[in-house]
Amino acid sequence: MIALDYIRRNTAHVQHSLQQRGGEIDLDRLLLLDQQRRELISRMEKMRARRKMIARLIGNDSSKPEDLLSETRQLSKDIKAHEGLNRKLSLEIDDLLLWIPNLVGEEVPEGLTSQGNITLRQWGAIPNFTFEPRPHWELAEKWGIIDFDRGSKLSGSRFFVLRGRGAQLQRALIAWMMDHHTREHAYTEVYLPYLVRRDILEGSGNLPKFSDNLYRDSEDDLWLIPTAEAPLTNLHRDEILDARTLPLSYVAHTPCFRREKAAAGKDTRGIKRVHQFDKVELYKLVTPETSNDELQYLLADAEEICRLLEIPHRTVELCAGELAFPATKSYDLEMWAPGSNEWLEVSSCSNCTDFQSRRANIRYRATPGSRPDYPHTLNGSALALPRVIIAILENGQDAEGNIHVPRILWPYTGFKSIGQDQ
Repeated sequence: MIALDYIRRNTAHVQHSLQQRGGEIDLDRLLLLDQQRRELISRMEKMRARRKMIARLIGNDSSKPEDLLSETRQLSKDIKAHEGLNRKLSLEIDDLLLWIPNLVGEEVPEGLTSQGNITLRQWGAIPNFTFEPRPHWELAEKWGIIDFDRGSKLSGSRFFVLRGRGAQLQRALIAWMMDHHTREHAYTEVYLPYLVRRDILEGSGNLPKFSDNLYRDSEDDLWLIPTAEAPLTNLHRDEILDARTLPLSYVAHTPCFRREKAAAGKDTRGIKRVHQFDKVELYKLVTPETSNDELQYLLADAEEICRLLEIPHRTVELCAGELAFPATKSYDLEMWAPGSNEWLEVSSCSNCTDFQSRRANIRYRATPGSRPDYPHTLNGSALALPRVIIAILENGQDAEGNIHVPRILWPYTGFKSIGQDQ
């Protein structure tokens, strides 16, 4: 959340950031309500001061003058009415603030669409097959490792069932990535609820803006998480941390649930865009002065996973219009999928500055007794499935359709290929 006093003092900067994103927020309405509330509070303070003074006068006057008694009764009524109006104004202001995205970072490229993104680097050569590479849905059907029909039978379109070595491959990927991040980079593993309260999604920035893309249990008002980022953001909700504990680095594996309404009619073949998928998520809480460096460390940890899988990939810096709602700066990692003939995003690594920590009321003290400040939060997929599976299937195929599994996964899968040796 952007602090209201910052918006008040830097209105032009906030408006420019909104324009960079291509969004439309009525800042004039917000500032008008803010002004009305401040004037209202000023009037209440004067009325309370007057009532307090009258109480002293009455206390010193044994005759209890009726005019003063009448005035204090009226003041009490007026104060109560003002308090009600203040609550109403505060709710409307808070609601408007929840719709304002994070500020765009100073060095973020301009642009409203993916055309404005900048490819920073690429690892691995694009494979040059001597045959026409097949898309993953054909390879999956050939070896019976993804069952689209039964997924649809169970849950509808954009659901699938992994079978046999397909299911084992996903389980191996998750276990290996979790082991790698905890053992090699000292992330703390956490297991999270998959259903969370409304305020948890408000804290991460998923609500209220993206309510149409989330699944909800209306009876208990619990929401299925769209990413582990939501509960990870709120692990330290309403806490004041000791700066000596920072950075806090977490890794979690969860399923993710998204309605994908905005993408209806697109990418319907295979498992590229589905309503339920698994992901390993990295998350950090850091001091503000270290957040830019910590973002680069987090990005490097995600890139390392791509390299160890030996899959061609590239690192892309996102332009302003492509940033996620809570992010001030982001990088995407994209793996090459030769059968689908496209780059697939498998990770997005972002610095959210103090946007989420303000919404979730997470603070830290730089020194004992010092005034609490807001830490910065970082997040990144490392990595998201099932697009990694798509890349493995399509890059690892041979002319007969056999699929060679990356060497790093062999101890976890118990097999080296999917195909004729099954």
